[in-house]
Amino acid sequence: MQKLLLITLVASTLAACTNEQASTDTSEFDAALDLAAQQIDEVSLMERIRTLSSDEFEGRAPSTPGGKKTVEFIEQEMKNIGLEPAFGSAEDASYRQPVELIEQMVTNSPSIVVEYADGTTDELVYAENSVSFTAKTSEATGLENSQLVFVGYGVVAPEYGWNDYEGVDMAGKTAVILVNDPGYRAASPDLFKGKTMTYYGRWTYKFEEAARQGAAGAIVIHETGAAGYGWDVVAGSWSGAQYMLYSADGNTDASDVSAWMSMDAAQNLFSKNGMDYTAMVERAGIQGFKAISLETSVSTSLEMTSKRSVSYNVAGKIAGKSASDEAFIYTAHWDHLGVKASVDGEDKIFNGAQDNATGTAGLLEMAEAFKALPESPDRSVVFLAVTAEESGLLGSKYYGENPAVPMNKTVAGINTDAIQTFGATDDIVVVGYGNSEMDKYLAEVAADQGRVLVQEPTPEKGFFYRSDHFNLAKKGVPMLYAKAGTQVRGKDADYGSTESARYISERYHKPGDEIHADWDNGAIMQDLEANFKLGAKLSNSDIWPAWAEGNEFKAIRDASLAE
Repeated sequence: MQKLLLITLVASTLAACTNEQASTDTSEFDAALDLAAQQIDEVSLMERIRTLSSDEFEGRAPSTPGGKKTVEFIEQEMKNIGLEPAFGSAEDASYRQPVELIEQMVTNSPSIVVEYADGTTDELVYAENSVSFTAKTSEATGLENSQLVFVGYGVVAPEYGWNDYEGVDMAGKTAVILVNDPGYRAASPDLFKGKTMTYYGRWTYKFEEAARQGAAGAIVIHETGAAGYGWDVVAGSWSGAQYMLYSADGNTDASDVSAWMSMDAAQNLFSKNGMDYTAMVERAGIQGFKAISLETSVSTSLEMTSKRSVSYNVAGKIAGKSASDEAFIYTAHWDHLGVKASVDGEDKIFNGAQDNATGTAGLLEMAEAFKALPESPDRSVVFLAVTAEESGLLGSKYYGENPAVPMNKTVAGINTDAIQTFGATDDIVVVGYGNSEMDKYLAEVAADQGRVLVQEPTPEKGFFYRSDHFNLAKKGVPMLYAKAGTQVRGKDADYGSTESARYISERYHKPGDEIHADWDNGAIMQDLEANFKLGAKLSNSDIWPAWAEGNEFKAIRDASLAE
């Protein structure tokens, strides 16, 4: 009865907004949004988070029984809300977009054997100080006495005049690569983007570039500060089943082995080659760095099982009433890490309550708020829950190539990923602050909440490249990725940053990411309200948010809009 009453109130309010006075006075429209935002309900939000992060859903890994339950749950919720299927034609409309994956498992816990010029060897034990895998889909692969080459940051960036592979033939060799990019430690903010990580700093790029250079192997050196997470995250994320987009050729262009090594192992490697690790890192950050061949080789052997599977992006939409070919999009990833064996041999469920049951449940709550409006927005609104984010943003990558609405008709969007659970805040952190006009429109909505926009405190961790908005941004769509900050209302100034660090150390990509005793939905409710209102305003306008001058995606957008 209360929901029916609310919808009636919204209907009467928005009906008033259709008269001539409403064209010059938006106060009644804003009042209608306030009423509709009440559909973002804390009780139903928690019911959805609790369901998605339950043991029954087994950590929501793609193509597993838990992943299939997740897809079915989201699809049914979208039907219940009244969203239309986003994919296919009118004759074969579907909420599901098939994403063909290869699920690959390294089954033998392979160590990496390092052999030095004097014949001595070290063993980098799997999960303790190395993790190896491959993008190739075969029953076995490996390295045999592959010479190591230190290639610095492993970057080829013509626009920065940078080529770490210049003059090196990597055939049969293994690249040893620093995490992050040259700007991370630079004294000058003009080197790359200074402390702000570029895409060249992401591990995905480094493995891809090593393969393009013809390297047989690629080993990224883990550093907690430069990577943005500890070694336990690497070991937990890269053990067990891994997923890749299906490739008819079996990813034959990939390196035979891609791996991580711990910083301790790297320091030992450089020391036994007569080099100081810190000095070599400094050298790698200087323009004109030349790759260094080490008098050291590595060997390893990977045994694997591979199987082809299908997971699904799930999306519903509200068709626009006057510009239905244009769309505003909301994204969130539904997957997490599934079930993995812990060091004590027991299976552990990685429930992913915060990452990203919060965002997936929030996606559905915002859809309910839109459906509370008596009229569809002028533009269409798409609610997209993507698969395989944890495996390298695979679902959103596939969607970017096969969108429900063309990229040059997708006006803008908002991504929601792992909203904090320690209380309402006075600030909103914008990841990639200054990238586009979306910041300006968010600031207007945030001001009504008594909140201000702030830059992310750790741009060197590259969060802009670590969630699904990135794959739409690469297609030119101005995407906003913002979340509650650390200035928690009613708490000491350092409370939020302490809790944020606690989440990273105790819960992020660990079995401990569950609904916990101190869970507080204050920030989630704030963020969902702000995201709903921002999307509602832009979908009821003719505004096309623009990228900032000099942004790497601006030229892509300008070209797409000119088509």
